[in-house]
Amino acid sequence: MDFIQLLGYLAAFLMFSTFYMKNMIPLRIVGIASNITFIAYTFNAQVWPIFVLHTALLPMNCLRLAQMLKLIKQVRLASEGDMSFEFMIPHMTKENFQEGDVVFRKGDRAEKIYLLQSGHLRVDEWDAAIKPGELFGEMGVFASDQLRSATLRCKTDVELLSMTDKQIRQLYYQNPDFGFYLIQLLLKRFSQNEVHGLNAAAEPACAASDGGNGSPRR
Repeated sequence: MDFIQLLGYLAAFLMFSTFYMKNMIPLRIVGIASNITFIAYTFNAQVWPIFVLHTALLPMNCLRLAQMLKLIKQVRLASEGDMSFEFMIPHMTKENFQEGDVVFRKGDRAEKIYLLQSGHLRVDEWDAAIKPGELFGEMGVFASDQLRSATLRCKTDVELLSMTDKQIRQLYYQNPDFGFYLIQLLLKRFSQNEVHGLNAAAEPACAASDGGNGSPRR
């Protein structure tokens, strides 16, 4: 067995290995190694169709690897900083709603998370506002029953960016760090919801202490 044949077997082994890898970054690295080995083998063996194929696949794998590494860096910066969602924007889809429209109702199936780009939204049950730059809807997506717990209404014309639960899973599988970021986000949302719940419970008590006139004390 000569060197060229050994090169061919090595290229085949590397390609075979990629089918057993679950993490995207090691998969891309081994894929790049496989492309380079196949290019060397097919050039020496003069197998031109396979040579052209892997010459085309090599820059594609390099580009995807660079994108993954950039995403990991952005997720780490976001998780260490002020919960910025900018790294998610390239993976989201634009949606537009008019004033008075309902984005989703309580009890609807939760299949998307949203980022408010412009306009104002209000949660009916809590009388709470959502302002531009805020992420919402993730609680329903990750709930066991995957149902919306509140109704969200447009106070003005709004522009949203959405991401489906399938896209979220893909991001997680491609970058496990994204999962830790989501845990941080959910813990933050739990804290916010607890505050809203305590405020909502306090309002009737305040009204009763004012003689039942319906006006909470200031």
